[in-house]
Amino acid sequence: MSKLLLLEDDPNLSKTLMKYLGLHGYEIDWAKNGEEAIEMSYENAYDIYLFDINVPLLNGIDLLHSLREAEDFTPTIIISAQIDIDSMTKGFIAGADDYVKKPFDPEELLVRIKAKTAVLKDVLTFRQYKLDRQTQILSYENEPLHMGEVQKNLLIKLFINHPNPVMKDELMDCLEKPTDLALRVNMAKLKKNTNLEIKSIRGVGYKIL
Repeated sequence: MSKLLLLEDDPNLSKTLMKYLGLHGYEIDWAKNGEEAIEMSYENAYDIYLFDINVPLLNGIDLLHSLREAEDFTPTIIISAQIDIDSMTKGFIAGADDYVKKPFDPEELLVRIKAKTAVLKDVLTFRQYKLDRQTQILSYENEPLHMGEVQKNLLIKLFINHPNPVMKDELMDCLEKPTDLALRVNMAKLKKNTNLEIKSIRGVGYKIL
């Protein structure tokens, strides 16, 4: 299930979009102002951002600009009543991938979201990391990530399953000599080498946070 962050201060429109997109299999977090949105973006991983421009505390353009400066390249669709060329240009300069003019049919937005998530199926992004699922190439800040095969395979499984844990037996399949100690050692090394927060789930396996 794809997870979306909606930044919109109109409660009626927000509830309509959340209900409509939810019926089509999307999970939506709703931020009523820019400050809420930026906090949510730090605490969660999203597949798509849907940002209105004129919202309280921090407008959508400034928020998007800040996220891009922080190397958050989550695909972003601007939804706004501001349809002048200047506003649209500012949105795209800030890093928007698409622009939907209000008022709009929710079905139009759904089509645009599907177009973005179709691309995401082949390229998995987690913070500054990217995984090309066809070639199994990992990159960090758009540079190829060089690591041992065992560590690479463990990291790929953790990425693909995020935010859910990976079962211990499945992780064991990545090891040359699978033992509980070997798994713990490799996870400790992986955590050190990537600076990612990797949590052991007792009786289940591991997950990245």
